Amino acid sequence: MSEKRTALVTGANKGIGYEIAAGLGTLGFRVGVGARDPERLGPAVAKLRADGVDAFGVPLDVTDDASVAAAADLLQRQEGRLDVLVNNSGISGPYAPDWTQDPTTLDLDAVRAVVDVNVYGTVRVTNALLPLLRRAPSPRIVNTSSSMGSLTRRTGPVMAAYAPSKSFLNAITVQYARQLEGTGILVNVACPGLVATDFTGFHGRSPAEGAATPVRLATLPDGGPSGGFFDDEGEVPW
Repeated sequence: MSEKRTALVTGANKGIGYEIAAGLGTLGFRVGVGARDPERLGPAVAKLRADGVDAFGVPLDVTDDASVAAAADLLQRQEGRLDVLVNNSGISGPYAPDWTQDPTTLDLDAVRAVVDVNVYGTVRVTNALLPLLRRAPSPRIVNTSSSMGSLTRRTGPVMAAYAPSKSFLNAITVQYARQLEGTGILVNVACPGLVATDFTGFHGRSPAEGAATPVRLATLPDGGPSGGFFDDEGEVPW
């Protein structure tokens, strides 16, 4: 078992996920770069390594049980434990040219696909990796969400598939925090804000800025908050 702290970031071959991996690597973590596309995974790992990050590739499709099991097996054999899990993989689903998803005309298959990645994928990966997290001295789980999932703020355009999927993710994070209370595993939700990626049509701030809150939550001290929803400014109202 490696004595170096190890992190896994899903959806880490680009955008916010890549910058979360880079940020954790800068702090001395050995970082597993989770990605479902092998053609993008290799170059992302190579770039991180060129920048001095101790990175390795983890082929991972969060919607596929066999893929998640294979990733857990790889981490078990190669690392022996996991200190940090960042569930960053997410999709928006199809939307209109004005960036909206009309609830009155929603395709239910599209909603299912969004929830499968944004929620079920997080549950699938988290549960598969909990045995490895339990072996770490100060394990942390961070789920990447959005203030669009806040029932109080109701930010952004009407996106009737994406926004509720994040509300669902926020709610299930609270249940994990309650279940794992007293184990030392801290579980929180991070809102990166509006970040310039292909997901947003490259509107917003830099991915590195968006990665700051997930990285901070991934490195909370023992006794830190669990079951919270945070952005750069502090707690986000649910």
